[in-house]
Amino acid sequence: MIGIAAAAVLASGVHAQSQTGNDYVPPRTPDGQPDLQGIWSNAVITPLERPTELADKAFLSEQEVAEYEQRRLAETNMDDRNVDARTDVGRAYNHFWWDRGTNVVATRRTSLIIDPPDGRIPPLTAEGEKRAQARAERRRLNRSDGPEDRPLMERCIHIGSAGPPMLPSAYNNNFHLAQTADHVLIVNEMIHDTRVIPLDGRPQLPGTVRQWLGSSRGHWDGDTLVIETANFGNQTNFRGASENMHLTERFTRIDENILLYEFTVDDPAAFTRPWTVQIPSVRIDGLMYEYACHEGNEGMVGILAGARAEEQAAAEAAR
Repeated sequence: MIGIAAAAVLASGVHAQSQTGNDYVPPRTPDGQPDLQGIWSNAVITPLERPTELADKAFLSEQEVAEYEQRRLAETNMDDRNVDARTDVGRAYNHFWWDRGTNVVATRRTSLIIDPPDGRIPPLTAEGEKRAQARAERRRLNRSDGPEDRPLMERCIHIGSAGPPMLPSAYNNNFHLAQTADHVLIVNEMIHDTRVIPLDGRPQLPGTVRQWLGSSRGHWDGDTLVIETANFGNQTNFRGASENMHLTERFTRIDENILLYEFTVDDPAAFTRPWTVQIPSVRIDGLMYEYACHEGNEGMVGILAGARAEEQAAAEAAR
């Protein structure tokens, strides 16, 4: 949760970076690299896409930011019992366990998407629409013949917000970045994956080798860490992307306590144009605890057993 002091630092740091080019010089690691290490949080409530009612309004006034924050806090209050029973049960946890953050990022943007100018994910191509329809049909069939039929998220293998690329979510919005002379490691709290990214100039894996998190290679562009990722599998489908998505992530420390995270999605097979997201992440003190996801082990037994029970009931009804 971003406090008042952190929000003030965020505001000054992002403003300086966007308005004056930012003259902050980050500290160095023993081997001379910009030191980006630490635990960072991207818990903000700015939406990924600009709400349609805001149309071409890219920024909010200070008063509008305050009003928006209050409205979102009310809308996401999991302890509000003035709802129907189905909604109450569907919330799963009480408010204590959620961590959406309390602030619109201090840029006052109406979306995390900074390009295209409308703050929206570009339309899908015809090929992308066809894949989206196929995925919707698989969801409609809701097959449960075996674990492989269930979504990656349900199996605790991958959650879209965990990255790459990383996005704010309902909780577990922290990531731990560590560096060596020739590698960068990013440990994500959500699903607790560790990305190991070489910086030694090695070539990308051949296109026949596909991975759920893709294959990443990093390099330095001045004080900015640039990570290029390709070779995704066909099951992650980030926001409708294909397995041919090319992802470029940029990490720039613009203040002692602010790491500016930016990524660009480039996938001509899925989107009509590339699109870019920018998220100022705030340094946090303390530890990052393991996220234990049980649906992939204990829960899967119940999911598959329930499917068999439904099949048996349907067979008995047919007789």
